[in-house]
Parts: sequence; C-alpha cells; structure tokens
Amino acid sequence: MERCDVLIIGGGPAGSTCARHLKLAGLDVVVMDKREFPRDKVCAGWVTPVVIDELELDCEDYARDRVLQPFYGFRTSMIGGEQVTTDFDEVVSYGIRRREFDHYLLQRSNAWLRLGEAIKELRHEDGHWIVNGNIITPMLIGAGGHFCPLARALGAKPGSGEHVVSAQEVEFEMTPRQLEKCRVEQSRPELFFCDDLKGYGWCVRKGKYLNIGLGREDNHKLHSHVMAFRDYLIESGKVPEDIPDKFHGHAYLLSAQKHPRPLVANNAMLIGDASGLAYPQSGEGIRPAIESALLAAETVIAADGDYRAHKLKPYEANIIARFGERTANGDATHWLPERMRNMAARKLMRSHWFSRHVLIERWFLQTNQGAIHTAADLSSA
Repeated sequence: MERCDVLIIGGGPAGSTCARHLKLAGLDVVVMDKREFPRDKVCAGWVTPVVIDELELDCEDYARDRVLQPFYGFRTSMIGGEQVTTDFDEVVSYGIRRREFDHYLLQRSNAWLRLGEAIKELRHEDGHWIVNGNIITPMLIGAGGHFCPLARALGAKPGSGEHVVSAQEVEFEMTPRQLEKCRVEQSRPELFFCDDLKGYGWCVRKGKYLNIGLGREDNHKLHSHVMAFRDYLIESGKVPEDIPDKFHGHAYLLSAQKHPRPLVANNAMLIGDASGLAYPQSGEGIRPAIESALLAAETVIAADGDYRAHKLKPYEANIIARFGERTANGDATHWLPERMRNMAARKLMRSHWFSRHVLIERWFLQTNQGAIHTAADLSSA
C-alpha cells in the first residue's frame, strides 16, 4: 500500500495551491483528481492582482504561452438595460482560461499526481485514511468542489437544502469573422443582471477567446434563462450570431449557509468549493479557494503530524476571521416587496457611484481586503 503525508482530493486552484505550500514545507503530497489535466472548467475566468500576489505568480512566465488578458474596467447593467461603464487607471483584473490556469498551478505544485482516478472508497481507521484501498495517509484534504467525496464523507448532502449557485457557460476560440463581429472589448468584461436579481450573465473576451455564461441562485429553468441571455447578446449585436449552442454546467456553494459544511474533522479538512466559500454577492470562488488553501496549508504545517480535529480548529477560526460567519442570517431586504426591491436595484444599477464603489470594487474585486499569505496577515488584511 502506498503512503503519503497528505493526500488532496481535487486538482483545482485550491488543491494545487495547498499542495505547493505543503511541498515547500517538506511534506510528501499526493493530489488525486478524477479528471485528466488540462481540462475545461465552467468559470467566467478572471483573477485580481491580489490573487496574483497570493499565488506568487510570475506574470511574464505565465503569459508566455497562456492567456493573461488585462482588464481596466467593466460594463454593468440589468439585462436589456442601459449600461454603465466603470474604468480604472490601472489593471484591476486579468482574464485567464481555466484549463490553462488550473493546469499551470497543478504542475507548479510539484506534488505527486494521480489524475484520471476517481475516489471509489474512503475509510477512516486508527488515525489514518485509506483511499481506494491502495493509499494510506494521516491527513486528507477535500478540494473536490461542490460534490467532493470527502465533503460527503463528513456529512455534506449536496442538493439537500444547501444555498447553491448553478451556472452554465461556453468558452471558445473565435474565428477571424467572429472576431470582427464581436463588440465586447478585451479590456472590459460585461455583466448583465437578471430582472429578478437572482443571478447575472457575463460576456468576457480574452484575446481571441470569448466566454459567455449565466449563473443563478437556483437551477429552475436555468437553461431557458441561459438561452434567452444568449439570444439577447446576439440580437443586441454584442456577439456573433454563430456562437456555440452547447453550454456546460456547474454548481457551487455560497459562503453563507443555513447549515454550513464542517471544515475540519479528525485527520480531515475541506477547502475551496468543497467547503462552500464563494462570495455571496458575486459568486466568485477563485480567490476564496486560494486563500482557504493558504490557511489550510499553514494549519497542517503547524499541526506537525497531529491531525486530530482540535489541532485543526485554527483553520476554521481563520476562515471565519477572513470571510465572516458562515451561517446565513437572511436577506436584510426581505421585508421589502419584491417589486420594490427590483425597482431599487434598477435605479442603483444606473448609478455610476454604486457601480464603481459597491458593485465592482466591493462585490466583484473585493478591494476592501488585501492579500494574505499566512494567518498572521489576517489582523492587517
């Protein structure tokens, strides 16, 4: 039977970031993922300069053979409404292709990779986890997204009362004709909010690649919403009429839940989408995934081989310090009739001040929080 110090389920940004830092600390780390890499991933695909900093990413090296599209602003509106343009004097985000980004981070981690291998069996025995009957480890980290097998083993029940965002998107390389027809600027992603305020669509151009998608707080008639949004983009002349019809789906948890998933147990920890940390206003999950991975790695290193639940509790405390309480307290505007909420939202969406300082800076770019690298940074972040 094979042995390792830490086994991480999931090779996305959370898993690879955690693996890299554990490897730098001298631990023997295995990353297991049911998919081969590079693989496609449903995501609008952008990262802020803070994430670049936290990842210690060499932009020049990364961009040599990959897409790293600088964004200097955004366009925002309700679907069909008047757009507000918000520009900045510096790069506020970078467009990336998740198949390139995730593969790069995973290869850079230097962990042992077991790709194309699904989790078929998890057993916790005598302070160790036995995975698929052929690998044993004293520390198991779940980074396998919404349906992570370790999250299920710790009691999570995906689809049973959890506050989930469901999304569908397509990303494709445009032909010369499509490039000529596309009116979405490379430097400005465009965001379009649904009339009922339960989700938003996006249109993000990264060089010759175009990403179109829509996410909502529930999956009721999601595909109909997505197709209506696609038709709107075509009819308004923003995108070519011959964009692909096949959109791919994904689900992820927002950070505030009525019954949050456990973050730690004996010899186990959840990070990234497996733990449910996506920002509630934007649904963005890459930065919380990266930061949870950094905090988890620090906790594992400090535990020094003693992975009982109480030794891993500092991770839970640091997550709350960074992202706030994980228990949902309800919508502060729940007492307003839906029509009044929608009217207020439409008015705010036309406000340049609201679009810049709340919608973009606070909700989508999280400029109110600086980068973290260790738990000690939390007090000054």
